[in-house]
Amino acid sequence: MTKYRKIGADVAMEILGGMLIALGVYNFALEADFPMTGFSGISLLLYRFLGVPIGLSTVLLNVPVAILCFRLLGRGFFFRSIRCMVLSSLLIDYVAPLLPHYEGNRLLTAICAGVLAGLGYALIYLRSSSTGGTDFIIMAAKKKWPHVTLGKITFITDVTVVLLGGLLMGDVDGVIYGMIVSFLFSAVIDKVMYGANAGKLALVVTTQGAKICQVIDDTCKRGSTILKAYGGWHQDDKQVVMCACSDKQMYGVQQAVKAADPASFMVVLESNEVHGEGFRYLQMGD
Repeated sequence: MTKYRKIGADVAMEILGGMLIALGVYNFALEADFPMTGFSGISLLLYRFLGVPIGLSTVLLNVPVAILCFRLLGRGFFFRSIRCMVLSSLLIDYVAPLLPHYEGNRLLTAICAGVLAGLGYALIYLRSSSTGGTDFIIMAAKKKWPHVTLGKITFITDVTVVLLGGLLMGDVDGVIYGMIVSFLFSAVIDKVMYGANAGKLALVVTTQGAKICQVIDDTCKRGSTILKAYGGWHQDDKQVVMCACSDKQMYGVQQAVKAADPASFMVVLESNEVHGEGFRYLQMGD
């Protein structure tokens, strides 16, 4: 049952992400006449110049790239991506046209397209899936260079497509708007994906380390680590309790620690990523 529940959750997230991508690409970017990012951008060019349906051209462009990346990313990731690619293509070709198109300010269009598409792709990536196309290339690059964020890799690939589209369309303003889309797109992806692993890191300087650890456990069910320290002012032995938790949990931890040991000293730091028990691990491919 757990397996089928996971598949159901994956499909639901792929549909939601695919719908957001469809809205960004078809209902915003298409009417604005500026180059879009990734294979979606190439598909828009084929639609404008040759009349090829966006979803169909996306599938056709994906096939050779998918075959090349199959071995690197794994069988499971490959088939999840194929499923997501088909769902996204159907949503773009058959559902998005039923909804109204935005025909207002091009800058607002670029902002909406970048945010919606970026959010959609991030939700799909969080389920260890993709929409194929440049996603395969991005994921393959991420696996090869894991220290580079997905947003940065995405930005590099997208800028290439935007510049190509700008040259073909002869629209300098369009290229600028396309760059705005690319920047927002990559920023949203990084914020959603790595924000899911973000949190706070508390460093509590105290003489009652064991008591503080117990208080933290009672408050938010988080583990903590006691580090030996030496006070610089009073030249006495101290303990530093280190605990990573979510933004929401940190407020409760602060109040509980203050009540347990009023003489303690706490420093709270931003933590961009936290991996381990109780925190989500982001994995690319299988």
